[in-house]
Amino acid sequence: MKTRVYVTLKSGVLDPQGKAIHHALEGLGFEGVRDVRAGKLIELDLDEGVGDEAVEAMCRKLLANTVIENYRIEPGGAA
Repeated sequence: MKTRVYVTLKSGVLDPQGKAIHHALEGLGFEGVRDVRAGKLIELDLDEGVGDEAVEAMCRKLLANTVIENYRIEPGGAA
């Protein structure tokens, strides 16, 4: 079973990667981009027996730094 975990910085946390992307977009001539926030997508291919609680624990212990990041779990379908 595929599960996706989206990890993003909490609002108020500086995002130097997002700023660099924003600056690069402006340098390439793209207009109208007000702000960029970068994050990460983690795809997990899990056995059927892995429960939601286990995925939550993975996020809290390793996949996201909960001090500065939020995460959202999106259960998927078959692998």
